[in-house]
Amino acid sequence: MAIGIDPKVDFVFKLVFGNPEHTKITIHFLNAVLNLAHPIVWVEILNPIQGKDRSEDKMIVLDVLARDSQGRTFNIEMQTTIVIGLRQRLTYYSCLNYVRQLGKGEEYHELRPAISICVLDRTLFPQSEAHHLSFRLRCDQEDLVLTDDLQIHAIELPKFWPSAGEILQCSDKKKWLYFLVNAEYLDAEDFKVLLPGPEYEEASGVLAMISQTPEERQFYEDRLKFLRDQNAQILQARFEGRQEGIDEGIEKGIEKGREEGIEKGMLAGKIQILQQLLGESETSVLVLGSHPVAELSSMLRDLQNRLRTRDV
Repeated sequence: MAIGIDPKVDFVFKLVFGNPEHTKITIHFLNAVLNLAHPIVWVEILNPIQGKDRSEDKMIVLDVLARDSQGRTFNIEMQTTIVIGLRQRLTYYSCLNYVRQLGKGEEYHELRPAISICVLDRTLFPQSEAHHLSFRLRCDQEDLVLTDDLQIHAIELPKFWPSAGEILQCSDKKKWLYFLVNAEYLDAEDFKVLLPGPEYEEASGVLAMISQTPEERQFYEDRLKFLRDQNAQILQARFEGRQEGIDEGIEKGIEKGREEGIEKGMLAGKIQILQQLLGESETSVLVLGSHPVAELSSMLRDLQNRLRTRDV
């Protein structure tokens, strides 16, 4: 039977990748995604879930903050929606994690890299087909890197669709992405076949623990419901904003039409008067109203010129 726990739900994501009891998973995931010149061998989870966190009905999104033996800090987060200002948010927290390292009396050269990984269940960069994009401080004129100390990695799951037959030949990074996309639908035997290895086995064990523990399962269901309701509210707000824009456009269109109608009426009246003075048959208001304002203005000027010419 499928495990039925979605690792993309922030509560589950934190228990898998930000759990002090399962740092082997964190280390393996970070090394797989970042492919660092100096691989991570040890991490400390700086913000583990506390018991009190679970009593909050609307706890904030649970990022994973970790530090390795070299002093590098890592922020890992899961985003199932594209929130307003997400790019600025990622930049802000990367910079914040960087400057927090420097205490009073310490030197700038003591700063260590601050690296952020944002896993997205939505597309943030539709102009690119790549599912993993990394950003750092680069030169605009030449292929120069100012520093590797600030890195932001965006991983977009909608762009990643390997088949089960391909996954065994994939890199560890792609296997973790496969885990995030498909773990909910796999059973214990599927994990053994598709994702062999102690770290994947440990990660699937965390999902199984949530599924089989009534308290954890209930919290997962509550959190899932909250996130779905939150997403529905975002969609409703967007719909209402779009509808408000449509209504405003219609209202402005009506007002503009009203003003245009008044202007047309005034022009039509002047045209008819001049036609009378010139001894010409009057054009009906209905016919004149079918012409745009620019044409009516041109007709009026022509009549005025003809009247002046006749009087001369």
